[in-house]
Amino acid sequence: MFFLDILLSLIGSLLLIILVLVGVAFLTLMERKVLGYAQIRKGPNKVGLLGIPQPFSDAIKLFTKEQTYPMASNYLSYYFSPIFSLFTSLLIWLCMPYFVKMYSFNLGLLFFLCCTSVGVYMVMIAGWSSNSNYALLGGLRAVAQTISYEVSLSLILLSLVFLVGGYNLMLFTFYQKYVWMIVINFPLALVWMASSLAETNRTPFDFAEGESELVSGFNVEYSSGGFALIFLAEYASILFMSMLFSMLFLGGDIFSFMFYLKLTFVSFIFIWVRATLPRFRYDKLMYLAWKSFLPFSLNYLLFFMGLKILIFSI
Repeated sequence: MFFLDILLSLIGSLLLIILVLVGVAFLTLMERKVLGYAQIRKGPNKVGLLGIPQPFSDAIKLFTKEQTYPMASNYLSYYFSPIFSLFTSLLIWLCMPYFVKMYSFNLGLLFFLCCTSVGVYMVMIAGWSSNSNYALLGGLRAVAQTISYEVSLSLILLSLVFLVGGYNLMLFTFYQKYVWMIVINFPLALVWMASSLAETNRTPFDFAEGESELVSGFNVEYSSGGFALIFLAEYASILFMSMLFSMLFLGGDIFSFMFYLKLTFVSFIFIWVRATLPRFRYDKLMYLAWKSFLPFSLNYLLFFMGLKILIFSI
């Protein structure tokens, strides 16, 4: 019986990972379609019926290209960092709260914070091991940015944890049965959305990949498979942050069709922002993190702590 439980967990995890990768493929197609319409231009999204085979043709093109290795690169860390980057982006999905208890994650939110923190190392190692000044600069920018915004992300999470009384994501489903969290915590939801954009290196916070000043950022020396893996990791984390936003703020009933519509809409917002907003200036990015978001989320945290003490004292 114990063996069957383990087998069920492994099959469920494998299925989840495969479906996430398929979701990532079609997220890239949606991005190209939306950007094409938003900027009134054609994009590489026309292969076959409605462009559906486009992501697969892209994957074949990327993985069949010649793999190049810079002579000066630190080979092992250069080779493995994209692989581990994708691994952590997919591992983070295991805290998705299934009722069947594939994994009993009572500390799901802590697991999420741990995985996002480990993801920073992969970007740093990818930039450093390439032995290129541009790649190193892109890696350093990404690390500084991610660490800065992780602070406000974790404080917002703590505020919500005080409200629901636990780290399990299932609690958010139960507590949002009648009213969504976004109704009570609208400012927090906006800060969370902006921090998610910074966390996943998306426009207007895409300094790690700023083509205009860094050639292509930390992934400049990667080609074919390595580049594809970094790309997949980034989009998998975008999908996960969309899922988490829907879970925390938009009434996370994971077994309703509406949940996946909300998830798609939040992913669309990521793309919409990219189509609309220009890149921030780097010092303004840091100013926003430390001078705006950090005091804001700290104040909210103290407010919720006081509210909880007040409720218990009554």
